[in-house]
Amino acid sequence: MMTHQIVLIFHLLAATVWVGGHLFLAIRYLPEALKKKDASVLVNFKDKFEPVGLPSLLTLLITGIAMAYHYDVSVTHWFSFSGSIEKVVSAKLLLLFLSVGMAINAQLFVFPKIKSDNLRPVAFQIIAITVIGVAMLVLGSWVRIGGL
Repeated sequence: MMTHQIVLIFHLLAATVWVGGHLFLAIRYLPEALKKKDASVLVNFKDKFEPVGLPSLLTLLITGIAMAYHYDVSVTHWFSFSGSIEKVVSAKLLLLFLSVGMAINAQLFVFPKIKSDNLRPVAFQIIAITVIGVAMLVLGSWVRIGGL
């Protein structure tokens, strides 16, 4: 049981960085960039956040899988949606895959083409990834009460 608690603490710390960083970006920096029509505000944040954000995402992946196994949701039960915890794990995995896809899209297409006079694509990306992160956080909290 103590191992699960330690893994959970690391998971929560990583979620704090990942979700908190995106909330801070969406609430503090995105409005400033839109108001000033200045893409450098977002690029500067991205460049500073990535060295801590990406390791936190990796930590979330590793600790999330470890906790899924603790709840007897092995890879053979992923996407089965058969039980309460399986539903949470499966939904979080789908959102994780969506997040990874969006991260690849941001790296390859959105940020390389970012322009101060058209911040809509990056604004959409920021808001979407923030909502996904909060949704994953809420889903994770439901494990404590038995899942979905």
